[in-house]
Amino acid sequence: MPTIGIRGRSRTFNTAIMVKFVIDPAIAVKINKMKQRVRWQESALVDRGIDQTRLVLEDGKPDTPEFSFMVIGDSGSGVHLGHNPQRQIAEQMLPHQSECRFTLHTGDVVYLLGSSEYYPSNFIEPYREFLLGGDRPHAISYDQMVFTHPMLLVPGNHDYYDLFWFYGLLAQATAPLRRLLQFQLDLDVGLHGSFQGKAYAQAFLDYLLALQGDALQQHLDRHYTAKTETGRCLRYEPGHFTRLPNRYYTFRYGGIDFFALDSNTFNSPIPLPRTREGDNYRRQLEALQQELEQEEQQILAASAQLHEENWEEAEQLDDLSAKLAQIEEVKIDITKQLSARENNEAIDQEQLDWLQKQLITSWHNPAVRGRVIYFHHPPYVTEATKWKQAQTLAVRRRLRSVLDVVAQEVRTLAHDRPLVDLILNGHAHCLEHLRTTDTGHADSHLDWVICGGSGHSLRRQRPEGAELMEAFANENRGYHQLVAKSQLYVGRQGQGIKKRRPYSFLRIDVQDGVPPKFILRPFICDRVHGEWGNSHLAPFMIGGERE
Repeated sequence: MPTIGIRGRSRTFNTAIMVKFVIDPAIAVKINKMKQRVRWQESALVDRGIDQTRLVLEDGKPDTPEFSFMVIGDSGSGVHLGHNPQRQIAEQMLPHQSECRFTLHTGDVVYLLGSSEYYPSNFIEPYREFLLGGDRPHAISYDQMVFTHPMLLVPGNHDYYDLFWFYGLLAQATAPLRRLLQFQLDLDVGLHGSFQGKAYAQAFLDYLLALQGDALQQHLDRHYTAKTETGRCLRYEPGHFTRLPNRYYTFRYGGIDFFALDSNTFNSPIPLPRTREGDNYRRQLEALQQELEQEEQQILAASAQLHEENWEEAEQLDDLSAKLAQIEEVKIDITKQLSARENNEAIDQEQLDWLQKQLITSWHNPAVRGRVIYFHHPPYVTEATKWKQAQTLAVRRRLRSVLDVVAQEVRTLAHDRPLVDLILNGHAHCLEHLRTTDTGHADSHLDWVICGGSGHSLRRQRPEGAELMEAFANENRGYHQLVAKSQLYVGRQGQGIKKRRPYSFLRIDVQDGVPPKFILRPFICDRVHGEWGNSHLAPFMIGGERE
């Protein structure tokens, strides 16, 4: 049984032991549970010709080719050491609310687990001005939210996480003792986790499983009245009905097709080969796992000497906590790699086939002038822990396989245009813009933007810097090739009194034209010396005609 740490090491203790008790449900479980919740392809929907992956955003505003929207991600943090980064970001977003048509969220809505118990403090309270009845946020139930400003989300890995029952009981049982001894230990967990993403589904999806008989029929006839070329679909009405049809979906706005994906169901690591090289790599992973365990113990020992009452030591604790979180991420990824050989999970091929078909259809539609994809796990990233993770490689390869097929099908239509104008991700706790080089695949020369620095602890850029090299092999030898380069990185930086924590969100202004141009405006809430300051970076443009 784990022991409760002393006062000074409370946050780092929490980070270290929490992940050991986290359950990431199997991909098949995630898929099947989410299908049940939206009554996927049941006769009541099929008979009405309803497309469960489509929505129409009816905001009462003219559908013009020039519009703006915001992007946030990895936002779901509560109060940390007396401050709330997420609330700072939300307040800075408010002046843009009337000018921006909607906000995209790249996942990880609630930390540390996607539990319904933490939606009030980690989502409803920070974004109260975006919700109907937001002047009384404590009266809003997480499963009854209605957005006055459209928020279109995708799930992150934390939104699916669950908790071993024993740890939930431990957290509750020790609460009175911790209050009595004035421990500053916020476990950020309650009695349970997300129940395989159930809380996310109840909060944001059209949870049809709760409706039976005539109630279901009336609901479908009331809210699935929009008509598109794919049939009837859900009507998203800000201030009235703001549910999403599925965990992955598409919508069109200003002639741009937006595709929202659930990358949690196609990020399983590729099994290690049953070869000598595969066995050697397995031993390397096991050795690294042991090294990380030792490093974790050293960090915990160092944190035991620090106290949160002293702001300088609190800053050091924050750094150690972030380092522990990085170590645990790597350990989880290693565990998935080691188990993938024996327990290779089936990936969500249905979703990948859907994306492939939708992209091809989009290219054949003359009413569409551009395409944006957004999902949680970034295929390209220079944040300190993500590039070498097996999940990153898995998502990159599977997205490439889709884009390669699309490229063949729309070759005469696309000419020299990129298949996708913009790809948005989260997961990495930073703001980053990357551009791929010639990768040898259809994801070449694309713009990738990571918006994952909107609330949770920020991460540094990898020591190797801005260039990403990928390992390839041909018949004769293996080699490394430059596949992407970071154009902008905003994350944790500096040391000591020069340390900075620039949390961020994006405003994106879409311009008229084919292909469309996107002007990206990064906004920053910077925490320096325990004080907040707002700023913005110079806007930059992507898209349009390329030379």
